[in-house]
Amino acid sequence: MKRILFPLAIALLFSACASTVKIGEELSPAEIIQRANEAMDRNRYNVAKQYYEALRERNQSNIDFVITAEYHIAFIHYKQKRYEQARSELNAVLAYYNEPDAELYPQHFKRLSEIVINTIDEKEKRKK
Repeated sequence: MKRILFPLAIALLFSACASTVKIGEELSPAEIIQRANEAMDRNRYNVAKQYYEALRERNQSNIDFVITAEYHIAFIHYKQKRYEQARSELNAVLAYYNEPDAELYPQHFKRLSEIVINTIDEKEKRKK
């Protein structure tokens, strides 16, 4: 029994460590976005999410980066089939576009959020 559990424990330890990314402070927002996109291309959603969370945390005063990060985090949850969480987060992204300076915000995230919410609605209708 110990022969089976020990290797399993070691494998779980390494897989847990591998999913945590050290994101250097020297990385620019563009570099963070690039690395997040590369992780997304490889279906490494948890890694991509960590990059987008770092983008949001490090650039709280830049609404463009905040919206970028929040949209992509919501999209990751959509890809992970966590539809209710994704819907809630996408609605939070859409709420930014009700603010007075909304016309200055990146408009493609508004449209993309609406598209993903509609897709979630369609998936849920088919399920019922």
